[in-house]
Amino acid sequence: MGSLKASLQQLSKGILIMEIEKNYRINSLFEFYKSLLTDKQNNYMQLYYGDDYSLGEIAEEFSISRQAVYDNIKRTESIIEVYENKLHLYRDFVARNKQADIIQTYVKSNYPNDETLNKLVAHLENLEEE
Repeated sequence: MGSLKASLQQLSKGILIMEIEKNYRINSLFEFYKSLLTDKQNNYMQLYYGDDYSLGEIAEEFSISRQAVYDNIKRTESIIEVYENKLHLYRDFVARNKQADIIQTYVKSNYPNDETLNKLVAHLENLEEE
């Protein structure tokens, strides 16, 4: 019985981690592609993912059914995944950030006293955030 309980707890933690990762990905994709979405899609996604509203709260705010909100959010998630599959903005952003981190670590450990080089690398990292 203890083994079953431990397995269920492990499974529950795994599901929670997957849900957090999914939400992080959707939030990231939303940041990249929200300008391509309609106002309604933007509103629902912002409230659901950004402001942590429930489907019921969004439905109440817009005087529509929970199902309509759910359908719109799922459709919008699919749309931004299609955009990402075609444009790769998020994937490329992540890759550039990883490479910039490697460069920054290398420069700091091998050229810690080179202020110009360290400023240039810091500026490179800040460009991604602008």
